[in-house]
Amino acid sequence: MYFTLISILIIIDQAIKWISRTKLTKFESYPVIDGFFHFTYVENRGAAFGMLQNKTWFFVLITLVVVGYMIYFTKKNKNIDKKLTFVLSIITAGAIGNLIDRIWLGFVVDMFDFRGIWQFVFNFADICVVVGGILLIFLIIKDKEILEKI
Repeated sequence: MYFTLISILIIIDQAIKWISRTKLTKFESYPVIDGFFHFTYVENRGAAFGMLQNKTWFFVLITLVVVGYMIYFTKKNKNIDKKLTFVLSIITAGAIGNLIDRIWLGFVVDMFDFRGIWQFVFNFADICVVVGGILLIFLIIKDKEILEKI
């Protein structure tokens, strides 16, 4: 794992969430580009798109298992492709960013609100998980042997 990258991404995520929590009230929205991109403070007590509301400890447990496995996998397989390690590090950072919120606050702070394009509000950690997941799919398509290693 690239622990420096993970740390930097978590710090960015938590800084954005802290700004959102301290500068906006619940459901308050600040237009950055009016009608297109807003910072909107949302407390998400579920998973993606608000599914499985109030199952905090379920998400904590699942996240701990997945993150634990990714760290174990990369430590056990020291010779894995650096691109795979990079992608798993991005996913891990996103998972830990939202895990911190769930444990500390009991919900995940979301704030990125693209109106007219996307009806859901999301955060930086979500971006890390999604971008990392997309990159992982591309890696698997490019090199099917990666799937055997995971």
